[in-house]
Amino acid sequence: MNINYKNRRRISLFLLLVGLPVYVIVAINILAFFERPSILLEVIIYLSLGIIWALPFKYIFKGIGQADPEQTE
Repeated sequence: MNINYKNRRRISLFLLLVGLPVYVIVAINILAFFERPSILLEVIIYLSLGIIWALPFKYIFKGIGQADPEQTE
C-alpha cells in the first residue's frame, strides 16, 4: 500500500493528536480495573503499551520529519 507523503503527514498528525490521547485514556482505564502493581512493573507495563502502540504505525511515521521527497525544486 503506497500512501503519498502529504497523506502520511495528515494521518500521522491525526494519530498523534487524537489517536495517542485516546489510546492513553483507554490504557489507563483498563489498568484501573486491577490493583496498582509495584512502580517497576507499572513502568514496564506503560513502556510496553507505548511500544505496542507505535509498532503498527511505523511506516506512517517513517520520514515524516524529512523534506517532501515528491516535491520538485
